[in-house]
Amino acid sequence: MKLRKSAWLLLCLTLAMSLFLAACSGGNTAEETPPADEPEEETPAEQPSSDEPVYGGDIVVGSIGAPTLFNPLYSTDVSSSDIEGFIYNGLVTGDTEFNPVNDLATDVQMSEDGLTFTVKLRDDVKWHDGEQFNADDVVFTFGIPKDPDYAGERGSAFESLESVTKIDDYTVEFKLSQIDATFHQITLSYGILPEHILGEVPVGDLGEHEFNTKSPIGTGPFKFEEWRDGEYVKVVANEDYFEGRPYFDSITYKIVPDQNALLAQLQAGDVDFTTVPGTDVETAKAFPGVKIESGLALSYTYLAFNLQQERFNDVKIRQAMTHAIDRQAIVDSVMDGDGEVAHVPESPLSWAYNDDVPTFDYDPEKAKTLLAEAGWEDTDGDGILDKDGEPFSFTIKTNQGNKIREDIVVVLQQQLKEVGIEAKPEIVEWSAYIEQISAPNWDFDAMVLGWSLSTFPDQYDIFHTSQREAGLNMHWYSNAEADKLMEDARQILDQDEYKEIYGEIYKILAEEQAYTFLYYPNVHRAMPENMQGYEFHAKSDFYNINKWWFAEQQ
Repeated sequence: MKLRKSAWLLLCLTLAMSLFLAACSGGNTAEETPPADEPEEETPAEQPSSDEPVYGGDIVVGSIGAPTLFNPLYSTDVSSSDIEGFIYNGLVTGDTEFNPVNDLATDVQMSEDGLTFTVKLRDDVKWHDGEQFNADDVVFTFGIPKDPDYAGERGSAFESLESVTKIDDYTVEFKLSQIDATFHQITLSYGILPEHILGEVPVGDLGEHEFNTKSPIGTGPFKFEEWRDGEYVKVVANEDYFEGRPYFDSITYKIVPDQNALLAQLQAGDVDFTTVPGTDVETAKAFPGVKIESGLALSYTYLAFNLQQERFNDVKIRQAMTHAIDRQAIVDSVMDGDGEVAHVPESPLSWAYNDDVPTFDYDPEKAKTLLAEAGWEDTDGDGILDKDGEPFSFTIKTNQGNKIREDIVVVLQQQLKEVGIEAKPEIVEWSAYIEQISAPNWDFDAMVLGWSLSTFPDQYDIFHTSQREAGLNMHWYSNAEADKLMEDARQILDQDEYKEIYGEIYKILAEEQAYTFLYYPNVHRAMPENMQGYEFHAKSDFYNINKWWFAEQQ
């Protein structure tokens, strides 16, 4: 590890993504060589004693995922979301129990009918360029997804928003067209953008604006300094941060080719903080000066089929696929038991979790029966099923560098072959992968990915029919009954009633195998033994990173 005078480097990363399209602390998300140290700067007047926070140091975070842009209304991957978390603030954020807490807001009041939110803002916040943050920035930001020229994939979070009005410089009023249970915790958590910089930019041009990649400016604890594509992103401490200057001087978010290289760099001290697969935890624990913090992640990994293809649009086919896959064997052998078989698109950590749903256990004979009922049989004796002259052959894509997923697609190939299906693995570099599977390309037959889940349970973005062409429903799932239930749920504020209706939604998604839900993973975060201020959060690798610091070793 590189040491500055009185503090060290740090860490952080997220492998959450699988794809994890997340652009904010509450929303669902799909998962080099750092620059030379700069001249030493003076740290605050008196150095505290060894048991008190220490200022200084560059923190090197390792990630196998590369970011795409830094604008929370347009990004859809976890690496981008990680860095946005350093740069931006929302009106609210979430604590370790997934409860909403104020961030740029000082008070959030909901009217009795649930249709009006009055938000009081902090008056001590400055943008990274020194301009004062105020209500104009909030009105501007929330107007973007409502503009007809908005071309991002976050529009569904703002569908219920009818108007946003500046009451005074530090008070904003939101009017909803209907009750929206997700509004407080999800919609209000999106990062706020600077009106004084982007206010004159046509909304249709915002997604491609250089602000997103060359000069993002927020109110967060760290300021953007440099991005070398494919190598690293560097952010530096915001001296004027409203919660106080972060302890670290900077964070270098380093892009590493794969998990093996990441583990080697952790051992060598070239990376200070990263997530480690369960298969490598014992190895990492043996590295001198490294400790591991573990827990169940707020995420799941899945196998999705492109339902624009007729063969996969048959429910029997999807059910057969799941019967043909030994998910417990995948958890036991590929992951060394470090996970739990999943049946629904919600984490056991969530208050809305309910696995009282139809299940499709490993049963190759049942899979063969369902495939035959759907008209697939081996007519030419080559061992591969066919129908109307077409063999049942397709490609399963996943992201390069994630060795667990790379192993999983090979296992899927072997298991599906046993029931007469040819599944060919294809490993794709991360940025290209995101582009291929997202709108408007949808260039995949099947894919293995994961979702970093919202802290508020809501499946609308991923499974509602309306989210297929421009949203996160990339596999084109559609069910009218599920659509109606997801719409109804958003208008329910009572938690017990919300959980009950989501129990019905989960039954539909499980019965139709909207995905083959593979497993819920644990997350293991590796960091230096002298790391202080870290608090485990199931969703965020970088929860309250402005409060992290390294104790001086005695």
